[in-house]
Amino acid sequence: MKLRNLTFLRFLLSAMFAALVSVSGASIAADSSKPIKIPIKNWSSQIVMAHVIGGMFENMGSNVEYLPVDNQASFEAVRAGDLTIVHEVWQSTMQNGYYNAMEKGGLIDAGTHDVVTKEEMGVPNWVIEKGLCPGLPNWEALKDCHAAFATPDSAGKGRWLEGPQSWHGDVMPNRLKGLGLDDTWTVKFAGAADALWTELKTAEKEGRGTVIFNWSPNFTDATGFTFIEFPPYEDGCRLADGGSLATTGCGSPTGWLKKGANYKFPKTHPKAYAAFSKLTFNKTHIGQMAALVDVEGLTHEDAAKKWLADNKDVWMPWTVSTLGAGN
Repeated sequence: MKLRNLTFLRFLLSAMFAALVSVSGASIAADSSKPIKIPIKNWSSQIVMAHVIGGMFENMGSNVEYLPVDNQASFEAVRAGDLTIVHEVWQSTMQNGYYNAMEKGGLIDAGTHDVVTKEEMGVPNWVIEKGLCPGLPNWEALKDCHAAFATPDSAGKGRWLEGPQSWHGDVMPNRLKGLGLDDTWTVKFAGAADALWTELKTAEKEGRGTVIFNWSPNFTDATGFTFIEFPPYEDGCRLADGGSLATTGCGSPTGWLKKGANYKFPKTHPKAYAAFSKLTFNKTHIGQMAALVDVEGLTHEDAAKKWLADNKDVWMPWTVSTLGAGN
């Protein structure tokens, strides 16, 4: 009987120790020396934030590697372990790829930034102030003002300048059809985000109207930009979500901005993962990161260094925790 009791006691202590390790293992284990692989996409805040987060990891002693990747392919890449994290996942246009990768297994949710996001077509405020399309921001104003937004490549139609087609596919061309505007408006795709900001400057200089794809948070929150008010978004109104052309006129929803990670990250780099799960940038932070590049003209790498140097009170607390995340 005593032997059985002793055996049971040993089993119980072993189980308790295993549970303790599973809960607080991050405070015991050291981070791997293998590099944390961070995606580089094709818009400023994402690239600067990549280097900001990478700088945080390096400050904690981790090695970092930056890898260019297509936006929609990034979620599968994290799931498969080719990338370690994704740090700027926009609900309106990325949630399907994000959730699909989670359902397959391998990608875990690592938290949400402290912002409400918006991704939508819109105009710089001066378009409204100059009366180039009376009635904006209501979308119905677009029925009567396309001529003021024509460009040499639009064949007399008003032009919407979308982001790269890899971002959203045919969402905006389908929206024009759904709204019955495709006879007088056309969608052109920018090669990269930089082309959107060049278009803002060029259109203002030429005195013509411009409708571009934009998002918030972004540096344009401070410089002045108005999103067009389209019919409300509803689940399933887009073709990719089961809708029809009759429903694709819907606008974009407001949403979250998430972070994700490969499921092994908490095990291989417990300290870095602890910091990554804690970090949450807000609208001001993200706008600042973008403005350092798109307004002040810094490189993405220099912008990240400046942001880190100017905002130690923001990010350093995330590297200090009961899990031993260092400083």
